[in-house]
Amino acid sequence: MGRITEDLIRRNAEHNDCIIFSLEELSLHQQEIERLEHIDKWCRDLKILYLQNNLIGKIENVSKLKKLEYLNLALNNIEKIENLEAGCEGLTKLDLTVNFIGELSSVKTLQHNIHLKELFLMGNPCADFDGYRQFVVATLQQLKWLDGKEIERSERIQALQDFPVVEQQIREQEKAYCLKRAKDKEETQRKLQEEENEGEKEGRHTGFDGRWYTDIGATLPSSEESKDDVQAPETQEGECKKKKLDNGEDDLEFWNKPSLYTPESRLETLRHMEKQRKDQEKLSEKKKKVKPPRVLISESGRALNVNEPKLDFSLRDDEKRNQIVLDLAVYRYMDTSLIDVDVQPTYVRVMVKGKPFQLVLPAEVKPDSSSARRAQTTGHLVVYMPKVGEVITGCQGTSKPVKSTPDSSREQTDKRSQQMERLEVDPSKRAFPDVANIVQEKKHTPRRVQAEPKIIPSEEDPDFEDNPEVPPLI
Repeated sequence: MGRITEDLIRRNAEHNDCIIFSLEELSLHQQEIERLEHIDKWCRDLKILYLQNNLIGKIENVSKLKKLEYLNLALNNIEKIENLEAGCEGLTKLDLTVNFIGELSSVKTLQHNIHLKELFLMGNPCADFDGYRQFVVATLQQLKWLDGKEIERSERIQALQDFPVVEQQIREQEKAYCLKRAKDKEETQRKLQEEENEGEKEGRHTGFDGRWYTDIGATLPSSEESKDDVQAPETQEGECKKKKLDNGEDDLEFWNKPSLYTPESRLETLRHMEKQRKDQEKLSEKKKKVKPPRVLISESGRALNVNEPKLDFSLRDDEKRNQIVLDLAVYRYMDTSLIDVDVQPTYVRVMVKGKPFQLVLPAEVKPDSSSARRAQTTGHLVVYMPKVGEVITGCQGTSKPVKSTPDSSREQTDKRSQQMERLEVDPSKRAFPDVANIVQEKKHTPRRVQAEPKIIPSEEDPDFEDNPEVPPLI
């Protein structure tokens, strides 16, 4: 069952930065609270308080809430209006919908709350009394609204005129209700006593393994038998199924059983639901099995491809640098301490938060020369794995891995030294080429340097006149 604690109030005071002493509005609905306590000491500045749909049986510990304006106690187990006249001076609205208020005369205690304007009593036993509305309207003359309906002036005048007669009727109905309520309490107590006695009998006759033993002197099962039971999971599963069926039958019987709507029946229902929830938790704990570890290496010694963290990845062969590069898309903001990398000659394994990622490599790599780093932009894990020594041939672009044993490397060097390859050259073209005549260009003399041909006039020209005063042409 729930209780009002400081932690509960702080969790519901997030709108006030979890500060409770200056809290003005608090909502504690549907918390299975049975008692109203501590609020008047911790939250004295409260103006609005929601406590609907709980199991509160009495109005108490609210006398110090001087600033309280609205109190909601709907759907609780309250049977009487009390403890609101002293302290709650500013109360303007009170909601007591669907409770168990049968003493309608207890509304007289609200006469001292002079600011009370709205009152809700619908869904209570007293709301079924003849003359209920007239009695409340005449008793609480400061009210403006009752059960969501406005009180008119003519209605109040009529209620005041009929008040003596109505009051007598209300007292008789209250008396009948109180007698009926006492009988219901006795019946509930009797049923609870019978259930307790039945439970004690079952505890006496059943053993620790759930079997029945009618004779006290009968021998209980030995430790060997109990070990056999533990070692047989099929029998345990069968017992769990039986218990589940029994619980289902009991639950169906409980819900089909007719019962009165009383505070005790509400408490009984809640306790039954709590017990059912605990039984369900126990069964789920039994069903939980230890998950077997993931198989990373087969029985034949072959490494398997595993991606338990379900991460995207890319594997590429960098031929220029003669290495294999693995790009694993780990979460960007994951701490590097949660990542563990293990590079082997034929596979690479990365543990991400305890979940293995394993990938078989297409070629043999050098674990000692491998390196891993996180990308600064994406946060990806990049693993660089150099390949084992290779020989690159001119005719083929692909590289062939060669085992890097010392004997084989020596043999290869000896063969290379013995077999010297020479280039064949045409003997007719062994002379060195003339570098100067590789590009032949025509020699163009500049126009200014070239001398213009001299034109010597012929004397036979009839128009020629030899003037000695004219200087000769250069």
